Parts: sequence; C-alpha cells; structure tokens
Amino acid sequence: MTGRLVLVATPIGNLGDLSPRAVDTLATADVVACEDTRRTRKLFSHAGLATPPMLVVNEHTEFDQGDAIMARLAGGETVALVSDAGSPVISDPGEQLVRAAIEHGHRVEVTPGPSAVVAALALSGLPAARFCFEGFLPRKGPVRARRMTELATEQRTTVLFEAPHRLERTLTELREVLGGGRSVALAREITKRNEEVVRGSLDEALTWAGAGVKGEVVIVLAGASPPPPADDDQVIAAVAAAVAGGDSHAAAARAVAEELGMGRRHVYELTLGRD
Repeated sequence: MTGRLVLVATPIGNLGDLSPRAVDTLATADVVACEDTRRTRKLFSHAGLATPPMLVVNEHTEFDQGDAIMARLAGGETVALVSDAGSPVISDPGEQLVRAAIEHGHRVEVTPGPSAVVAALALSGLPAARFCFEGFLPRKGPVRARRMTELATEQRTTVLFEAPHRLERTLTELREVLGGGRSVALAREITKRNEEVVRGSLDEALTWAGAGVKGEVVIVLAGASPPPPADDDQVIAAVAAAVAGGDSHAAAARAVAEELGMGRRHVYELTLGRD
C-alpha cells in the first residue's frame, strides 16, 4: 500500500480564497500536518469541516515528525500538508517531508492556490516574464551582505519576504547597495481588508516604511539594467589576455563570448589573427 502526501495551499489572508478542491482534499484527509493547530482549526471551521487528527509540522518539528508521517503513508493514508498561509514548502515547512515521501515511493500531489509571491508580483507593475524568489534574506553577517551584492546585478525582478519590524532596515541596506533610484513595489496585507501596494523608488519606499508599517509585506524589486555591450577593443583585449594565459584562440573566444554574452563566431572572427 502507498499513501498520498497532498500539499494544500491555504488563503494568505482572505478565507474566501480557499478553493473547493482544497476543501475536498481537507475533508477526505486521514490526518493533517500543519504549522499551527489553532489556525488550522479556524480554517476547518470556516469550511464547515470536522477536524481530523493533526500533527504539528513546523521549522522545529518537521524532521522529528518525518517517521510518523512516513508510517501513515506506508499504511495507505492520505496526509494533507498545510502551512499557516499560502503554499507549503515555499518559505514554509514541507521540503523534507516531500523529499522523504518521494524516496519512500509514496505519491506526492498538490492542490494549488493562493501565493503571496505570485500575487505581489502581479500587483507590482514590474516585469514578470522572468523573476526570482529570494524568500527571507539572511538576518545578518557576510551571507546577508553577499546576497545583497548579488541583487545589485540581478537583471530579473526579485521577490522578497520581510517582517514589518525589519522592513526599514532591509530597505535601507538595499538602497545603500542598489541605489535609491531602483524601482520597487511593497505589497502589504495582500487579500486582506487593508491591502496596500506602494510603488516607486527605494528612496520613496523607505520614506513610507519609516512612518511605521503593520502586517505582512512582500518586496518586489526591479531588476538591474543590463550592462552596456563591450566594444571591439575590450573583446580583443580579453581574448588576447586569455591566450597569453595559455588558452587556445578558440577556447579563449568561447570563454570571452560566454562572459560577455556575445556570439561565439563573432568573437572568434573579430579576434582572429590579433592575439
């Protein structure tokens, strides 16, 4: 027998966003793995469902609960995994359980639904065809500084989570690294009564945040402008340096073309006989 681990997305604010399919999944689950039993009971109450057995699976207990959940799946049960809001696994517990279920040969399914990442991106007005999600930045230290530096050259729109009491500090550091003119959107209390989206520059966003912010906030940061294309002299010099370092002309042209985002044939022909 093999059970099912079903990842169930739950509302990020407005309980009316709970989908009929999510209700059906929760109604038929043998057990629910959740971050907070109190919040999950409220969700069941809103949906008019009887509360099944629950297991607390949060950042502190996910590893410890793994064996118990695998045993239930091995017995053919359906385990519904929910987080406090949005989709499990995405900046929420669940990754270890999904991996374990797959390794044990159990089915893993998803009941998709509300997502703060996608909602904030759609509301931002910033390019959405290509984006990256950073979740919460590291709190401190060189890892945080390195991540900030990476964002300075990231050309895709970036979505970040941040707690209200840390928002001003994060925006201040982003302004220092990226410059105050970088475009940004701050989406607060998405789907709730006090939903608000502030769009503008990092300078303007910091002024807004400095007045005090309550509620959950998603930062949507515009990507960096692409660097100007290298001129012919730069390309020739880069290939010559690589050849002087021991590369063949073909290998040097290939490496320089990759680094500068140029066509390999163009770089090869431009530098042929000049190294």
